[in-house]
Amino acid sequence: MADKVGLGEKLVPVRVSKVNDLARMAASIAMLGQSTYLVRFKLGDGRVVYGLIALLRDYYDLYGLPILYYAVVESGGHEEKNYLLVKIDEQGEHVEFADGARPGWVSIPIVNLAEKPRFFPDELG
Repeated sequence: MADKVGLGEKLVPVRVSKVNDLARMAASIAMLGQSTYLVRFKLGDGRVVYGLIALLRDYYDLYGLPILYYAVVESGGHEEKNYLLVKIDEQGEHVEFADGARPGWVSIPIVNLAEKPRFFPDELG
């Protein structure tokens, strides 16, 4: 892809296996001191999309390519929580949805969208 990505082009969707993968990525960005957040919206069938919009910075011609890393999960009560918390300790990796921040955890805010934005790919899910 030698052409530069222009305004009006859609995000490149990259589906990850589970929300924990998004949490790990967002936490690593946040720990570098960059602000980060997840977006969330429901699909027509009730499933929930969590996404992280990022720009590709590490690959020659594709520098600046907008990427949507996302996971699709079944509805289950987590839709009312406003943060995704991440903690790594001697017992392993812990990822939880929560109403607020907790000491010792990386807190990733979740922004609720009223609907899927037009610029998100149609093939989500």
